[in-house]
Amino acid sequence: MIGYTTLGVADMDRAKTFYSELFAEYDAKVLMDMGRIAFVGKSMAEPMVALCVPYNEDAPTPGNGVMVAFPAGSKEKAAALHARALSLGATCDGEPGQRIEGRFYGAYVRDPDGNKLAFYEFG
Repeated sequence: MIGYTTLGVADMDRAKTFYSELFAEYDAKVLMDMGRIAFVGKSMAEPMVALCVPYNEDAPTPGNGVMVAFPAGSKEKAAALHARALSLGATCDGEPGQRIEGRFYGAYVRDPDGNKLAFYEFG
């Protein structure tokens, strides 16, 4: 049901590099780049992340309580995405770990613009 989620960014080149490199192992890349907005994903037919300089040209600000969650495929891959994000300039916002025993494993970061991301696995 989700086509894409838009994240405000201050530096398009930095954001495109961050998300392309973060999800390179999932075959994600910049699929469409229109200057102030770029779509990163596997294909235009699957959910994507849109990186966007705000239309009003004000500074991008992450929403309080807003988070984009990415299915990792396994607990190990969630931890690996967390580590990769940190190596690309993200900050830790929750170490990888079991959040709900037997049901939910998550790892949390803030991208270089402060947007909160989760990498998760059910189980």
